Amino acid sequence: RMGKTRIIAETGAGQHGVATATVCAKFGLKCIVYMGSTDVERQAPNVFRMKLLGAEVVPVTSGRGTLKDAMNDALRDWVTNVRDTFYCIGTVAGPHPYPAMVRDFQSIIGKETRWQLEEQEGAGRLPDTIIAAVGGGSNAMGLFHPFLDDPSVRIIGVEAGGHGVDDRMEHCASLTGGRPGVLHGNRTYLLQDADGQILEGHSISAGLDYPGIGPEHSWLHDIGRAEYVSITDDEALDAFQLLCRTEGIIPALESSHAVAHVKKIAPGLPKDHIIVVNLSGRGDKDIFTVAKHLGVSMKV
Repeated sequence: RMGKTRIIAETGAGQHGVATATVCAKFGLKCIVYMGSTDVERQAPNVFRMKLLGAEVVPVTSGRGTLKDAMNDALRDWVTNVRDTFYCIGTVAGPHPYPAMVRDFQSIIGKETRWQLEEQEGAGRLPDTIIAAVGGGSNAMGLFHPFLDDPSVRIIGVEAGGHGVDDRMEHCASLTGGRPGVLHGNRTYLLQDADGQILEGHSISAGLDYPGIGPEHSWLHDIGRAEYVSITDDEALDAFQLLCRTEGIIPALESSHAVAHVKKIAPGLPKDHIIVVNLSGRGDKDIFTVAKHLGVSMKV
């Protein structure tokens, strides 16, 4: 009905790219996915999945070749081909109404959390704390939004601390170490220099390697409804291995940042304190990156 025959998307970790390519394959639509060249290399399994699904994956070589650069090129494509192209943004950022649209779709995460918890713990029982990793912030907003009007629920977003949140800006913790500015059609907290130029940042996690954050997260931060903390690459790697060994679950590196913060705070909480951590992705896509950082050869 919209007359769009061509779908474009940006992706960092590749999960959104795979989802978009899957829908396009189902409905016979042309799919182009913009992905930073750095992310193409470190998320090779998802690149292969997208190609299997018939998508054209366009490596973006500008900047550091990460999510910001992929979004830049996707926006350029969209405004050039707006008559026949629909841009399927994968996070709660970008020009209005994308942040609200993505939030509302992703809110099924928080709604299902409420339903499942009431089923297990009894009617009216809410989590005491909810925690999610935050890059652009779509998985986190999906978990947080249905609980915003429940003051008893503590809300914690976990940003990518990279090599540490300091003046070197070798991190992607926009709220913890950034300041307000404008990027990709929204005003939000960003990593930027004194002249307002956007900095590149760094994270071991492709999905969190973005120098900004969704504007609604900035609002939640400013009004004090949600807390935002940072976790370093090394802490995320430790949490990745811990969950593998103790639960038999291989988490995505994005999700591992949230798990790492749970590891920090859980020992000081009562035994009946219910923490919900959003395990937003699976880690098979990250095994090459993890192996490289652990000094393990993947060559057969």
